[in-house]
Parts: sequence; structure tokens; C-alpha cells
Amino acid sequence: MSRLDWTIIVVYLLAIVGLGVAAGCLRRKGQGGESGRYFLANNTLKWPVIGLAMFAANISTVHLVSLAEAAYKYGLVFGNFEWMAGFTLILLSLFFAPLYLRSRVATLPDFLERRFNRGCRDVLSVVSLFSAIVIHMGVALYTAAWVLRGIMGLAPGATILGMDALMLFIIVLGALTGIYTMLGGLLAVVWTESVQTVLLLVGAVVITVAGYWKIGGWTELAHTLAVNPHPLASVAGSKVTWGTGNFLSMARDSKDPSGLAWYSILLGYPVLGIWYWCCDQTIVQRVLAAKDEKQARLGPLFCGFLKIWPVFFFVLPGVVCVALVQKSAFGGDAPQTAADTYTFLITHLLPVGLKGLIAAAMLAAAMQTCSAALNSTATLVAYDLFKRYQPEISDHKLVRIGKITTVIGTILAIVCSPLFGHYTTIFEGINKLISYVAPPITTVFLLGVFWKRASGKAAFITLVAGMGLGLVTFYLDWNKIYRGDFMLMAFYLFVACCVIMGVTTLMFPEALKAEARPLVWENWREPLRGEAGGRGLANYRLLAVLLLAVFITLYLIFR
Repeated sequence: MSRLDWTIIVVYLLAIVGLGVAAGCLRRKGQGGESGRYFLANNTLKWPVIGLAMFAANISTVHLVSLAEAAYKYGLVFGNFEWMAGFTLILLSLFFAPLYLRSRVATLPDFLERRFNRGCRDVLSVVSLFSAIVIHMGVALYTAAWVLRGIMGLAPGATILGMDALMLFIIVLGALTGIYTMLGGLLAVVWTESVQTVLLLVGAVVITVAGYWKIGGWTELAHTLAVNPHPLASVAGSKVTWGTGNFLSMARDSKDPSGLAWYSILLGYPVLGIWYWCCDQTIVQRVLAAKDEKQARLGPLFCGFLKIWPVFFFVLPGVVCVALVQKSAFGGDAPQTAADTYTFLITHLLPVGLKGLIAAAMLAAAMQTCSAALNSTATLVAYDLFKRYQPEISDHKLVRIGKITTVIGTILAIVCSPLFGHYTTIFEGINKLISYVAPPITTVFLLGVFWKRASGKAAFITLVAGMGLGLVTFYLDWNKIYRGDFMLMAFYLFVACCVIMGVTTLMFPEALKAEARPLVWENWREPLRGEAGGRGLANYRLLAVLLLAVFITLYLIFR
């Protein structure tokens, strides 16, 4: 890294923190209650900002590093996690977002209490806090720190100023993100996310175009992959697939070394995706802050169109790297491990200055994910743990509680982030954790909004029992007692939770509460009727059909 590269990184960090502080100043001058401005941006967000902010909260350094790593080993198959998201975002737009806006809740646990009971709210609050701090923040900080260590050429375990370099990077990134999130609230989060998303995409596009140009286009890429052995093929015990009919394909069979057979993805991803995109506070908080129902519907669909591109700009670089190494484009150099793929491309493809830009993009990815998780954590604690027991608490005290929570959440994320070093890849680790957490929540939300008879007792029992089953599965996997297909495991847990909720609803029937009636659809066609928000692309039904057609077409091309 040259002096210019480091200057770009430092200027970026100062600018993004300054933008967050400026958003905080504007927030204090805005209209409405202080807590409404801090936690939900006073319900002023429109669809472009909602879509960008949701995309930004999802995209992190994990995508830049782990997707390239997985693609270097297995090809495009891990891109399914990007394209399958489009289908669940359609569900959020059509079926979940309208109910959230009607209830005017600040948190999803609050929604669950209105639909069922307080016990369900408590369970979801705890799980949401865990997912925000560990799954969202912890993995983002760890990955960003790992990449920075690689770019600086530091060996694992290297120290800076007598401190482990990895932990030092984690602390610095976490602290900077905590500062502007604490001062600015949700407005600072969505402002900085919008800027950071643009920077992240610019960096990803630059490195993809550079690699694609160097390899000579798609035809040359496919030919090179077809006629040459994989760079890892000589590594003892390496499990790699090969051949253009497979490596550039999104659909694999049960014998594929990636472990992602087509039916595993088809059955398992909806369980993970509905929780992540429709029921997770960190992601859905942008929808809760929408100006009106139209904006809440259009925002997720816009995010769905953005999810088309990560396969080409985050996954494809790993495949291109394989072909470039095969052609000895780097003078015989190759990544030491698959995990070094992205940093290898940065150091071997980009000139001085652009290296700093890409490094800044990776910092952006980590910081935007952390800031989103921090704000959702602060909202959950302020509303679900304090305002609930002290209804008369002032807005000023709520905001102060949110700021204190931001500091504590930052510290906990820093402490938890090194745990992801336990897994074979970071991307595997994050999705395995989600597969243990998601099934009971997906079950309760789906049955809760589509089945009027679903009872509060049944929902609570399902959440507790489902989390217990997930904990047992996690224990077996962590200790390597049983390590099966985690996508199928998520589906099996989901089926078990559906059975538990169905049986316990029959055992403990309850009449639908009056306040819960607006939160349940009479039938699945109901949200598809009536006004569609406008003409052309403002018509959410037309936009949803278009998005669905685009993803089906992409799968037919890359099947």
C-alpha cells in the first residue's frame, strides 16, 4: 500500500464519521419527537433510500471476501444466496410490509406482541439482539480486520504496538462506527449507508472489470476453465469441482463438493431468507421508517433489483481469479489459500490509488453493516426493555438509553467477532448460525400473518422449542459430532416448528384479539387487491412481477 492509498483510507474514515455527526445535528433540528427522529428517522424514508439502505445493511465485507473465496473453490453456486433473496424481498413487499406499516410499530418484537403475546416479544427481542451483535456486527468486523491484515502483508498473529493486529483493527473499526451511529441515529445510518454502498459497488465493479478484461471475456474464461486443472487440484484433500458445465452453473447435484445441491437451496433458503429479509429487525427497520405504505412496498423491490448484481461483482471475481492463475497471468503467483482470493486480486490487478479505494470500500462494507445493527440494537433495548416497563419515560431518556446501548453493543461485537475463526469459511459460519436461529421465527411470522387460528401460547411454545432444537444442532455441529447439510437442516427444523405450532394451537386454542385483526390476512390474495400504488414502475404489483421474471430468467441462463 502506497502513501496515496493510505491517505484515501484515512480521508474516507474521517469523511464518513463527519457525515454521521452532521446527520445527528440535522436530526436534532427536525420535526417530531426526539425518539422518533433518532430511531425511525421520523418515518420520512422514501423507496430509493429504503432500498439502498436495506441493500447496504445486507452487503458487508463478508461478500467481498467470502463469496470470492467460495467462488475460487466451487464456482458460482454460492451466488444462490444473492439471487434467492429476490424472491423473499417480493414476499416482504407484498405480504409483510403493509402489516408492519399498519401497526406503526417501532420494532418487530412489538409487532409479535400485538399479534400474539408479551412472551413472544421477549423471545424475539433476545434473538434479535443476538443476531444484530453476533451475526451482523461480529462477522463484519472480523472479516474487515482479516482483509486489512492481508493487505498490509501481516502474518496471522502479527502485532502492532504490542497488540494483536487483528484485534486492533476490529477495535478501531468498531469504535469509529459506534461514534457516528451513537450521535446520528437511524438518519446517520441511512445517509452513510447510501454513500458507502456507492463506494462499495464502485470498488467491486472496478476489480471485476479489470479481471474480466485481463482474462479476455466470457468465452475465454469458459475455455480456460474447461481445459486446465484447478489451481487447488494438487492440494492434498482438496475438494474442488471443475468443468464449465458445473463451475459456471448455479444448480448442482447431491454429489457436488460445495454441499449446496439444488434441492437444499430450494428448500432451505426460504427458511433463512424469510427470517433475514422479512423478520429481522436490522434489515426491516428501514421499512418500519417508511413514509407510507407505498414507499414501504417499493423499497424492498428496489433492493431486489440491486441483489442481481452481487453475483457478477462479488462472486464472479473468484472464478476469474482461477482462470487468471491458470493462464499464469500473474507470473506464476497464486493465492496461498482460497481465503486470500480477494486481497490477491487487489494487490495484483489494481494500480496505486485504486488499492486504497478498494480498501476503503471494504471498510465501508463492514461499517455500514455494523451501524445498521447498532441502531436496531439500540431501538430494541429502548422500546422493548425500557419503554415497555416505563410507558411514561421521556423521549430524551429513550435516546440516551439508545446511545448507551450503542456503546455496549460495540464492545460486545468486538469481543464476539473472533469466534468466526472457528469455521472453514466465514460465509459458512454466518449461514450456519442463521440456519439454527431462523426456523422458529420464520414459522411464527408466516403462520401468524396467514393463519387466524394461530394462538399466542402456541407461538411462544414454538419459539422456545425451536430455539432449543437450534441450540442442540449448533452444539452437535460446533463439536463436530454431526455436520450435515445445514440448508436441509434449516428446512427440517422449520417443518418441526410448523408441526409444533399446529399441534399446540389445537391444544391451546385462543380467539383472535381485536388489536390483532388488522395484522392477519384473511387470505393470501388480499394484499394483491386494491390500489397498486400508481402507474408504471410505481405499481408495486407490476414491479414484483418484473422482478420475479428477471430472476427466473437468470436461473434459466445459469442453470
